[in-house]
Amino acid sequence: MGDHEQLDPQIAAHYAEVPEQRRLAGPGSLERVRTEELLGRWLPSPPAVVVDVGGAAGIYALPLAGRGYEVHLVDPVALHVAQALRASGEQPARPLASATVGDARRLDRPDASADAVLLLGPLYHLTDRADRIGALVEARRVLRPGGVLAAAAISRFASTYYGLLRGYLDEPGFEAMVERDVAEGQHRNLAGRAEWFTTAYFHLPGELGDEVAEAGLRLQAVLAVEGPGGVLPDVGERLADPARRDRVLAAIRRVEAEPSLLGASLHLLAVAGR
Repeated sequence: MGDHEQLDPQIAAHYAEVPEQRRLAGPGSLERVRTEELLGRWLPSPPAVVVDVGGAAGIYALPLAGRGYEVHLVDPVALHVAQALRASGEQPARPLASATVGDARRLDRPDASADAVLLLGPLYHLTDRADRIGALVEARRVLRPGGVLAAAAISRFASTYYGLLRGYLDEPGFEAMVERDVAEGQHRNLAGRAEWFTTAYFHLPGELGDEVAEAGLRLQAVLAVEGPGGVLPDVGERLADPARRDRVLAAIRRVEAEPSLLGASLHLLAVAGR
């Protein structure tokens, strides 16, 4: 994927219409809050070298750079890279070390050059297993021995929960889409509605761990990102109140690794080492 035009047209159109920085911005995004918490727990200390593959407009890369990490962002969407560079230039703290257009399966990075690799999006849109394994193998290649991989996936059952929570199951076309999601993991938004996401692959928890291991990485954990908090209709309000925020996050942490509940989380995070 050398540039925006080489992306699947539906994926490219989706990210042109729905900017990632808007979706995850603000203190009310449980996905972002929990992902940042997990990264803070598992990443090596700054000034470690972090390669953020699929880093979009820098929603995670920019704060990491601000904390003193040497962060190199890679994304297949040229618009995202331009947005990340612009935001990096405006950041009063340490800017990004680099931001380039690239493909998760063919990283323009030397072998064993990173202390951590983030794949917080590429596995969503690599709908063929071989491509996902290829991206994970590339992550392993650029990791130094002892380096950390953090790879996110969308749960196989995310659209079931999302459809119930938002009422989309009552609308024409959504249920057929969910049936395929559950049966095959292949998400196809034939209605073209931006809020129904775009072409993607939805993982089973065990499947995510198997793919990481198949790529030659040492799996350490598969964790729920939102966990049971993902179904809260007022999660933004709860996160805005310090005491309620602490209770929500503590409740999620208690069950974040419980195998019987992993599939109920909207997003999963696999942590592995080389």
